[in-house]
Order: sequence, then C-alpha cells, then structure tokens
Amino acid sequence: MSNDQDSQDPQTAGLDAIARSFVDARRSGASLPDFPGEIPEDLVTAYRVQDLAIARWDDAVVGWKVGFIAPERRDGSGDERLLGPVFSRHLWNATGGINDIPVFSGAGGFAAVEAEYVLQLQADAPADKLEWTPEEAAALPARMFIGVEVASSPLATINQLGPRVVVSDFGNNNGLVLAAEIPDWTALDESQLRASTEIDGEVVGTGGAGNLPGGLRAAYAFALSRSARRGRPLKKGELIATGNATGIHDIAVGQQAVIRFEGHGDISCKAVAAG
Repeated sequence: MSNDQDSQDPQTAGLDAIARSFVDARRSGASLPDFPGEIPEDLVTAYRVQDLAIARWDDAVVGWKVGFIAPERRDGSGDERLLGPVFSRHLWNATGGINDIPVFSGAGGFAAVEAEYVLQLQADAPADKLEWTPEEAAALPARMFIGVEVASSPLATINQLGPRVVVSDFGNNNGLVLAAEIPDWTALDESQLRASTEIDGEVVGTGGAGNLPGGLRAAYAFALSRSARRGRPLKKGELIATGNATGIHDIAVGQQAVIRFEGHGDISCKAVAAG
C-alpha cells in the first residue's frame, strides 16, 4: 500500500481500492468476476469512486456520457441520470471507413454500442450555478454531432448491479466515436432526429432523440447540474453524449456495428479486444 493510501481514512481507502481494481482491469484488458468491494451506498459515494479512478487514469477528461436511471433504481439524490467520463485517447473521429472500438466482452466483461447525439459546449458554464433547467441549458451555446458510445466494462454484470456500480466504473464507458455535425440543432424538432443501429447487418434498434426521456435539453441540463455539484463545472469544448438513442446493443469482439443517423450520415465500427 502506498503512503498516500496509508494517510487515507478507512472509507476513502476502501473506495480507492475499488477505483484501483477497475483501473487496473481496464489497463490490462482483464475481467472482474465480481464488484471489487462493497457497492457504494449511494450515487454521491459512487462519484467519489469515479473521481478517485479518474485521478488514477493517466489521461485528460474531454467529455461525459449521460445515462438514464430507471425510476425504481434511483436513490435519495433524486438523479434521473448518471455521468461517466470520456477520455482524450478514447475519443475518435470517424474516418468514413470502419472504426475499431476496444471492448471487454472477449475478456468476460460487458460490451455494447449506443447511438448518441453529442453536444460540445461553446462557452464555459458558470461555476457557481448548481441547478439547470432544460430551458436554461438550451441557452448555453453548444454544437451537436452524431456519435457512438462504446459502452464497455471489465465487469460483465455492471448493468444488472445498478447505477451505483455503473458510476463507479467510469459510467460503463470505454470511448466515443464522433462524426458529422448537425447544424442549427436548436431549431429542429427532436422528432426529426432519427437513428437506427445494425449489428452484423441486422437492425437491432431504431429511434432517435425522441427516445431520450425529457429530450436532449434535459440530458444537457443534468450534465451541467451534476458536474457543477461535484465540483467539475463544464468548460468550453467539453462533450456531452446525451444518452442512447436506439437502445443499448450488445456487441462482441469481431462484430461490426453500423449506426445510421437519418439525413446526417452513418458510423461503422468493429469491436476489437481492449487492452
């Protein structure tokens, strides 16, 4: 145990041990048979694990994925969604060809792809503003892009174990593929933003921005609020993947996904082994 860990209080040391286990597994491409410790008692504690893991990960955070929490799985925080970091080296610009995406499924983990509408802030959010409404969020300028979230974790049961576990392991995120911009998105009816997902040529999900509970602006508002409350107010240039627009679609190493954004382009991805 390091000197830093020796100086931690017992609870922080326990949370840091969880963070270290997830980080070590991600670095090596290994799987975890079980949650590595006691599941955090609430989302606030789970974000402490996430912050400790971010500190251990030698890369810069460039954005955040937003995930929806089913009503029966929410806690006293009242959060309807959750956040996970997107790191610089796991942000890829779509090439127009097939993009390799690293997943943990071949090593006994969890792996899926998600169609995403991705916002990029064009101004810093006020650091002292802790609560945002969808209307207030819409007034903070942002560009929109199409994208694909690589939802993957060394823990195969991450989603079954619930949002506190998802938050603890980087929000079940292992990267983001970014593609074409959707210009003037604020002037569009969200029902016009349609998408579909194929795995190995078979359509596995359809939908679009209308599938996001409360819509794009609600996801934007949550990301701004939760980030500020945890002491990480969002900055100009940061990305927000607003949530799965066609569902969460399992993918295995060797399989190919094509995500089609009606009128805005396609993104093709092939799952490769992480680590």
